[in-house]
Amino acid sequence: MTSSPPRHVFLASRSPRRREILSQMGVRYDMLLLRDASGRPIDVDETPRPGEPATDYVVRLSEEKAEVGWARLIQRKLLPAPVLAADTTVTIDGEIIGKPADRAEAAAVLRRLSGREHVVHTAVAVQMERRRESILSSTRVVFGELTNEAIANYIATGEPMDKAGSYGIQGRASIFVRRIEGSYTGVMGLPTYETAWLLNRFGLPLP
Repeated sequence: MTSSPPRHVFLASRSPRRREILSQMGVRYDMLLLRDASGRPIDVDETPRPGEPATDYVVRLSEEKAEVGWARLIQRKLLPAPVLAADTTVTIDGEIIGKPADRAEAAAVLRRLSGREHVVHTAVAVQMERRRESILSSTRVVFGELTNEAIANYIATGEPMDKAGSYGIQGRASIFVRRIEGSYTGVMGLPTYETAWLLNRFGLPLP
């Protein structure tokens, strides 16, 4: 007797942008939150390893998050369904740029991105039982020149503070972008083409 194909996924992410993208794709999902509350042990250490390329880094983190998500699903005795996780990072001059610790760091990052090209890497991983697969999306983004006033005004919105690279392309920072080569939704945090391809491999039917 063959098992029926999955009809939904578990999303191991708190990102509202990833939830929005899955909904736009027509993917049914349930949230499967990992621990990140203050004072509790973290589930995945997001510290890059010495000499680790950014592409390896995001793939590793997405796979670790999917693995931890699957363990959480089993622990909570939920009905099995594919667990989807993702990770996004920004690189410039080959250096990984994470989320800013404070407004001063966000301003420094934005000054560094001003008038230059950077690369946004997003890896997506899906795990179902012992099977786990991942896929990588890399997108080149070019910013126009940013004035100190523009940077200060943008930081005042609070938008940069929880985002890799200190900006959200779907928000007010969209006016900074001169050119993009690759996946717009990948820069947002979940590339639709790659995600659909991966979910189809796990038997989730998508248009």
